[in-house]
Amino acid sequence: MGKKGKKRSDVVYSTNPDFNYNDEEELEEETLPNNQQLLYVSIDKKQRKGKDVTLIEGFVGTDDDLKELGKKLKSACGVGGTVKEGEILIQGNHRDKVIEILNKQDFKTKRKGG
Repeated sequence: MGKKGKKRSDVVYSTNPDFNYNDEEELEEETLPNNQQLLYVSIDKKQRKGKDVTLIEGFVGTDDDLKELGKKLKSACGVGGTVKEGEILIQGNHRDKVIEILNKQDFKTKRKGG
């Protein structure tokens, strides 16, 4: 079935007639209220041909809520970006502006890196 098929445990075969594969269903975390979130904001240049990217990490919640927050931040900064692997990437060095926007929305923020 390949990588797109059902994920199953490492069990290949079982003689137990009552055996059920333990499908590890990934339950989406509920989104915590903004005042309980701690987001790390940093500037990243690695693997980006020397260009600055503002990186927001630490969001706890559903993918839809993360994408919505990413969309708000991108439009507020007037730049492009993406949301992937639980992180928000904003093109350019907008760390101070992003921190200000997040604090207005009642998020707790910490600067990460220099």
